[in-house]
Amino acid sequence: MYAFSGEPCDKDGVTLPPDTPALPRHYPKNQWEPFEGEAQFRLADLLFKDVEMSQGNIDELLNIWSLYQRQVARAFPEPCSSYSDGPFGTHADMYSTIDSIADGSAPWGCLQTVVDPTLPGNAPEWKKVSYQVWYRDPDTVIANILTNAEFAKDFDVAPYVHLDGAGKRRWADFMSGNFAWQHAVYISLDNCTKGAMLVPIILGADKTTVSVATGHVEYHPLYLSIGNITNAARRAHRNAVIPIGFLAIPKADRKYDNDNDFRVFKKQLYHTSIAAILQSLRPGMEQPVVRQCPDGHFRRIIYDLAAFIADYPEQVYLSGIVQGWC
Repeated sequence: MYAFSGEPCDKDGVTLPPDTPALPRHYPKNQWEPFEGEAQFRLADLLFKDVEMSQGNIDELLNIWSLYQRQVARAFPEPCSSYSDGPFGTHADMYSTIDSIADGSAPWGCLQTVVDPTLPGNAPEWKKVSYQVWYRDPDTVIANILTNAEFAKDFDVAPYVHLDGAGKRRWADFMSGNFAWQHAVYISLDNCTKGAMLVPIILGADKTTVSVATGHVEYHPLYLSIGNITNAARRAHRNAVIPIGFLAIPKADRKYDNDNDFRVFKKQLYHTSIAAILQSLRPGMEQPVVRQCPDGHFRRIIYDLAAFIADYPEQVYLSGIVQGWC
């Protein structure tokens, strides 16, 4: 049993008649752009992401590849006269191609905190620092998830109730829960949002330090997924859970370990950083926006902050409570 939401529409948000087929997707002539083809992409993916090969070793591999190509061309000059030296000339060529990827990308940006100009000269050092927060536009990230055709069979347009053979309810994916059902009902009761698809936003953070700056700050990752994606797809597909930010966590001398002012400062920075990163989602929480979905249909969608998955230290930051009291 499904909640009534997620009606297909055209690009302008006009609801389509029932059973209207999705428009065919238009793919570029070379689907591997900016790479020359699948082989070049897979090699770059292997060396850069999976193996994380050093620049020197990449160059050595490409030199061996080029040598082999020339040997084959000399041995079989007639059929192999068009052989190239290899997929890339050097590691720099490969990096340049990777950097030129544009389609479906959500570029990284940087937010910078402003130091209070009225601070006294004896203010602690952690108050005098301007902190950087790195982020990606979550609206763009979600649009990329929604338009990914690989999720077509692992995507719930509407909340549902799953009953087993004995008539007992079963919970599995996010859209099978009460939260999604109740919020879809709210959407259907508002004339401005009726028929829109609920997109529950799931955030996550952990205390894994991905970078330490100049000794006074750490960076912890912030992740995003959406509840429409099934659990199976979220576990199996790397593009179902996306890093959207690196949150600055100030560090200080041990004398501030129990300093209440420092604890409050860290929590305020954590909260305001997340709020700033999510700012682009606010319009889509009040008025539906049109997005293409994995099945190819366009739908009017409504964003909803649904869940935040975090370990205990992050729960302390998020809720603003004391830590370690029993």
